[in-house]
Amino acid sequence: MWKLGRLLTMFRKELLLAWAVLRDPRAPKLAKLVTVLAALYVISPIDLVSDFIPVLGWLDDGVIAYLLLQLAWRFLPEELLASLRARVEARTASAR
Repeated sequence: MWKLGRLLTMFRKELLLAWAVLRDPRAPKLAKLVTVLAALYVISPIDLVSDFIPVLGWLDDGVIAYLLLQLAWRFLPEELLASLRARVEARTASAR
């Protein structure tokens, strides 16, 4: 069960990082575009695997969104990514 908790914590941090990328004026437009595409894929009714298939439908949304976010992070300069990750870590540490 602790693995699920770690996974949810990681997922929350990735979402906060995505939000930070969208709000930061230093982030390249391409990184912001890919981040928005990840969000749109999750809320889009068009999927690779239908959401009517209980686990697989949600799993494909999560995996594709995660891969798109990892692609978006590659478009960020390393120092900006490190700065945003530190900000997210500080925010999640203060919330505990």
